[in-house]
Amino acid sequence: MRDRTQSVLNEVLPPDERVIEAVVARYQRVAPAVTRFARTLSGNEELTVRLGSQAAADENEIVIDPGVFQAAYARSAPVTPTEVALASALHEAVHLVATDFEEKRPIPPSWLPTPPEVEDTAPERIDGPLGLFDFDDDAEELDVEPEPIAEEPSAALLDAVAVPLLEALHEAGGAAAEAMFLSLEDARQERRYFAAYEGARSVLGDLYRAAMTDAMRDARPLGQFALACFMLGGDYADRDMLQRRVAPHVAAALDDAMAWIERLAETDDPWDVGGLALELLEVARVHQLLTETGADASKSDRTLMSEADAASMSESVDAVRIVTPPLQDAESYDQTRQAAQTVSAQHGRRGDAEMAGDPATDQLVKVSESPTVYLPTGQGGKLVVASFPERFAQFGADGRELIARASQEWEVAQRRVSGELYPLFLANQRRGLRSGFDAGDLSPYAALLLGGGLYERMFERRDLPTKRSYGVSLLVDGSASMLQPRPLEAGRKTPWALAAATLGAITLARLCDELQIDFEVALFNRAFAAAADDTEKSFSERRHAATGALRRSQGGAAERLTRTVNHYLVKPFDARWRSAEELLAGLFYMAATPQEASRTVRRDTEKAPPISMFDKAANVDEFNVQYAAMRLANRKVSTRILVVLADGMTRGSVQDLADSVEAVEHTGAVVLGIGIGDETVQAAYSRNQVVEQPRELAAAMVGGVRSTLYKTLATTGGDTWWAHSSERNIYEPTSARSSNV
Repeated sequence: MRDRTQSVLNEVLPPDERVIEAVVARYQRVAPAVTRFARTLSGNEELTVRLGSQAAADENEIVIDPGVFQAAYARSAPVTPTEVALASALHEAVHLVATDFEEKRPIPPSWLPTPPEVEDTAPERIDGPLGLFDFDDDAEELDVEPEPIAEEPSAALLDAVAVPLLEALHEAGGAAAEAMFLSLEDARQERRYFAAYEGARSVLGDLYRAAMTDAMRDARPLGQFALACFMLGGDYADRDMLQRRVAPHVAAALDDAMAWIERLAETDDPWDVGGLALELLEVARVHQLLTETGADASKSDRTLMSEADAASMSESVDAVRIVTPPLQDAESYDQTRQAAQTVSAQHGRRGDAEMAGDPATDQLVKVSESPTVYLPTGQGGKLVVASFPERFAQFGADGRELIARASQEWEVAQRRVSGELYPLFLANQRRGLRSGFDAGDLSPYAALLLGGGLYERMFERRDLPTKRSYGVSLLVDGSASMLQPRPLEAGRKTPWALAAATLGAITLARLCDELQIDFEVALFNRAFAAAADDTEKSFSERRHAATGALRRSQGGAAERLTRTVNHYLVKPFDARWRSAEELLAGLFYMAATPQEASRTVRRDTEKAPPISMFDKAANVDEFNVQYAAMRLANRKVSTRILVVLADGMTRGSVQDLADSVEAVEHTGAVVLGIGIGDETVQAAYSRNQVVEQPRELAAAMVGGVRSTLYKTLATTGGDTWWAHSSERNIYEPTSARSSNV
């Protein structure tokens, strides 16, 4: 009985940690150790280990199907998730490296059934009228050529009938022989290759023993026998314990089978394991565990009975072991070998085959490697972080022309946008705004202060700098609803939301660039994640391929894996503004003229940017806000400003969003929430503003940041020496979360 103080895997691992992306993420942490183990096992220092949609192995590469890991986490074994990740990954590496049944040999004569002996007796002499004829004498008088005696087959003939191991087993014992052999070979490989890694082997033993009780209870006698042979062959259980769990006639069969099971640990030849499998099947037949077929049964009937016995054995053994594709059945073994040949053929070109093997696994790995963002409530979720597609820079030239026209139409200044903030920030950087007896050189009264014993105090005061440093992060809604036509002046409609937001982002970026303030611009949406080098064609092909494959392999989880919460970095903190200016200009062109941009993309999808990345309005704002605030907090700045712009409320939880914003503000950051034609922003942001026109949007984005900068300068003591105060309208939060930013 398990110690009550010892927790089991399904108790310490919640359901959200057993999903496929969490399983793959856990494997990624142990992947380097698995690679070193596989190289040592194969003796090949060039061997690489990667994940793919189908397990495969060739000379220099093995591919592990991530689906084989997931089943291990459903066990109730007293092991940790990390132990399961490492042990199951090593388990797959062992079987993919060691499993090779391609060597061809003639079928050993001992494997084939012995035909019944025929008595060599003289024909009985018939009495009666026919007995008057002596047929023996007549035969002597006939001139009949005797049949030649069959000679021993030559070596060339033996080579001609040589077959692979699985084919030989199928010929000798049918599907039942294949099933028994594969389970024994599974146990033999683990016992031999895990001998030097007792820790990983003990984890496998815990997993197997935890599942054995239920499997034995549900198994038929033949299944109990096969499962007991697997556990004994791998040295995962002793005979006495197993015999107490099986039927009496199965226990008797195990006594007779031990002679062959003990020989399993001594052999390194899979063909010898095949011979042991046939011997164990014969033991099962003697003890009436196999399905009996009559002497008059047809070949098809015998085949059906053998397949039924094979299914009984496989079902019981597979309920306990970690099922690995090359040893699951003959068909899976063939598929694994064919996949290896396909991978080998692709080595001439490096691409998807090198990274993950197929779009579905590529997407799965991308999600698993994405950061997990935690909300103040403790809820966590994956957030795919990526660079904004570089191809949008192709629209940069056209975008700059539209920006110039829109700036005049919407009255958004594009030159010297910092205004009177510039001289204040210049003085802030030049003077340092240090507290003390002076603002620069040493005080002329230093000698008196030294004599009065005040030097230490003066040093301490001058060592406290009040120079302010700033960081600004702009987070823009990038869902498809931002591209929908909206009412504009004079009653007409136009898709201005994302365009005005992009213009405001460009203006805000120029403000920060002029003031030498660290800033970042990011877009967020919920859709299939685009890559930095994607074109419209590559994005669409990856999305369709990954969605279809994940639906087949993951079922209902495919929606979660393909429609991810995305965070696109258009201009990261560490990037130069000039390098991102073309991207934002191209984004403005697409947002301001979506129909014209679509026509341009359709003319050349292989080079055009992926404009179909802007999917439905289904954002989960709180995760993006939390992640943007975390990046902002990592900057070594004293003043942090986060501006969030969206045209609707989160598809997650409004309360979670409000809690996230409040938690960010408690860290000392200023969070400004701007809603485009949607007053629900007031429910989540204490500093908020709702805009209805594009000129209002740009003014709210830039004005809110400018006002916050003025406020921070005022608190440094610099309020006494600036010249003008026309823009000192500081947006204060209200307890009722009103619409004042």
